[in-house]
Amino acid sequence: MAGRQIDRGARAALRGKVNSSPQFADDENSQSWRRWIAEKAERFLLYARQQARSEEDAQDILQESLAECWRRSGGSVPDTALVFATLRRRAIDFGRSADRRARREKWVAAEQGAWFEADFAASDTHRVLEEALRQLPPDLRETVSLRVWGDLTFPEIAEIMRVPVPTAASRFRYALERLRAIVSTHLS
Repeated sequence: MAGRQIDRGARAALRGKVNSSPQFADDENSQSWRRWIAEKAERFLLYARQQARSEEDAQDILQESLAECWRRSGGSVPDTALVFATLRRRAIDFGRSADRRARREKWVAAEQGAWFEADFAASDTHRVLEEALRQLPPDLRETVSLRVWGDLTFPEIAEIMRVPVPTAASRFRYALERLRAIVSTHLS
């Protein structure tokens, strides 16, 4: 039975989300809803975990499903079977959406093509630079792109990336250091 119980943190998070919701008034329906959640939440989360790909996805799916069932039932306690069906449907939709997103991102990455124009005098150098840029973390790569190809100032970069100006400048410096290290190992 211990394997079937959810941890206290997850249970508290579920109750906290439901109890702190502004949609719940202090009436008889909300009290019965809270009792029902306390009684059934563990079962629903266990089922959501089986349907989802991660714990976080399971919790998101459960919260969205409970909110949907609550809205459909007009604030009264929904039928348990309806909640399980909603959990299953939402998990399937969530998985399909994640798969479509992964396929789309893979396709875009494959279709992206070269980052530099082909008229470089030293074709090996532009391949090394392109590979070095791809190895940078996304925030550093974006900073370099905005500074070098976008010809933007650090205040402009900071505004776009929603970071302080010194952070934008230090990201650029750090990216140049990393690029220098990567390129020197390839060209040596």
